[in-house]
Amino acid sequence: MEEFAGTETWRVFRIMSEFVDGFESLRNVGPAVSVFGSARARRNDWSYKATMKITELLSRRGYSIISGGGPGIMEAANRGARRGKGLSIGLNISLPTEQKPNRFQDKSLVFRHFFSRKVMFVKYASGYIIMPGGFGTLDEFFESLTLLQTGKIRRFPVVMMGKKYWEGLLRWMEKVMVAEGTISPSDLEFFFLTDDPHQAAEHIIQFHLERVRTVGERRKVAALPPEEPPTL
Repeated sequence: MEEFAGTETWRVFRIMSEFVDGFESLRNVGPAVSVFGSARARRNDWSYKATMKITELLSRRGYSIISGGGPGIMEAANRGARRGKGLSIGLNISLPTEQKPNRFQDKSLVFRHFFSRKVMFVKYASGYIIMPGGFGTLDEFFESLTLLQTGKIRRFPVVMMGKKYWEGLLRWMEKVMVAEGTISPSDLEFFFLTDDPHQAAEHIIQFHLERVRTVGERRKVAALPPEEPPTL
């Protein structure tokens, strides 16, 4: 194998190993929700607290939580999963400026390539939570819409948290993209916008209670009690 060392051919084997490791490590996680948002969120921010609340609620109802494994919203997602006694998963990425893994992960994987990591986010997800974030968050959001629109993945709920943060973008999508015919009005039904963690969790849970879950989602998902207050 020495003749392949350091070549593009050898790189294929490294990429393959990331997929194999990811598939083997995550194949039995059960129903899971992937969470995206800014790594720059601070612990006192609304977005951090809201993320902790929604992931705690989902964890208590049988969902595993998947994050990018780093700080900010990723840390909040894993921390909420721990509070909810659910499986807390981090899909970390190796970057030139090192991303330090947060300490709230039960299962932690490290990827060299964004594309193999992104496959794991969507392959094992029964839902997405999109918190306020930057380019990476937008990338995951629009990729999920593309996959849903083209039927490349099964339909699952996409929840956007933070009306003030996202309304401008969503208004532009409606006023420009729909008006120009580049997307259909029905494409705007792929996601649900709210500020309420309880409402967000209930949206995901009800979606799965009303539809047949796929093979592999073995753990029972319980209904969310409506009387539980949406406090942070």
